[in-house]
Amino acid sequence: MFTGIIEVIGEIIQVTSLGSSSQGDIRARIASGDLDLSDVKIGDSIAVNGACLTVTALTKNEFTVEVSRETLDCTQGLDRQGERVNLEKALRLSDRLGGHLVSGHVDGVGDVIKFEPIGISWSLVIKPPTLLLKYITRKGSIAVNGVSLTINSTTKNRFGINLIPHTLTTTALSHLKPGTKVNLEIDILARYMEQMMSDSRQIKG
Repeated sequence: MFTGIIEVIGEIIQVTSLGSSSQGDIRARIASGDLDLSDVKIGDSIAVNGACLTVTALTKNEFTVEVSRETLDCTQGLDRQGERVNLEKALRLSDRLGGHLVSGHVDGVGDVIKFEPIGISWSLVIKPPTLLLKYITRKGSIAVNGVSLTINSTTKNRFGINLIPHTLTTTALSHLKPGTKVNLEIDILARYMEQMMSDSRQIKG
């Protein structure tokens, strides 16, 4: 589990195909910047742009992950060398939960419709996949490329977020622009609530 509070911005410095063709799994080597890897071991999880990935190798300043085709098909950016990525180590039980509970399981890829300054902050408008719309509500939580954010507004097929300067300087969201695709994870509570309601309807039926 994660909190959606990004620790550092890293960079994918090498991508290698693990299959016999470009359609297979990949291995990605990631420069960890100022992320402290001293308490990380092989087999631990690190969220990379919101996707929970397993560390398969590491040094003092970088770590390696292997990404399956299935994960690549439901995320964006994990197979691009030079991509700047948000990094967060897995949550410890003693940590403060500054954002919201984030599983690291990306639910879909959205499209940035607008990204523009409003005063000292920035307005971010995203069009999510249609299937995710029912989970998105004003003042609810959502993870965008692994960043825990509060939804400020919703319309028929998109939602808006206000980004403060601190968020832009401590995450890779400052590189967004209209047309950029972003990884989205809905609030885990919304997912479980829907399941509970579905089960309840089936029982009554």
